[in-house]
Amino acid sequence: MKKPDYVYVTYIATTPEKVWQALTEVNLMRQWWVDPKAGCARVNVSDWKPGSTWRHQRADGSDVVDILGKVIEFTPPRKMVMTWARLSEEHDMTKHARLTIDVEPYCEGLVRLTVTHDELDENMLKGISGGWPTILSNLKTLLETGRPLPQTPASH
Repeated sequence: MKKPDYVYVTYIATTPEKVWQALTEVNLMRQWWVDPKAGCARVNVSDWKPGSTWRHQRADGSDVVDILGKVIEFTPPRKMVMTWARLSEEHDMTKHARLTIDVEPYCEGLVRLTVTHDELDENMLKGISGGWPTILSNLKTLLETGRPLPQTPASH
């Protein structure tokens, strides 16, 4: 039985370079990778070289790692592909999902951002199905207005 896929597409009034910068620079990422209900920002930390590890960690000073994986492809400012796994499943590659982020110019002043998450187990699908829409709405809002969505106090 094939594992489920998740695809989210949004259009952002900006440039591919600004989207890429927001996806890869920690200081920008901590402004938008926040669940407005949970309030705790996360950042993705890596040298972004294919084969390197990347870590999805809390940006509250604790550096607690929630998700991690390996960088498969990194082609600025257009595409990144990485594996995605819970910390407890780091060494079991059969448990790693794959995340592909495509950044494409759509028309003048507009970027099409596509997030494809595949090879997911049911629990991971449930988690990301609630997470990606909120996180990517926050990214879109920040890039288009200069401000992220309103946040609640941090509760981790």
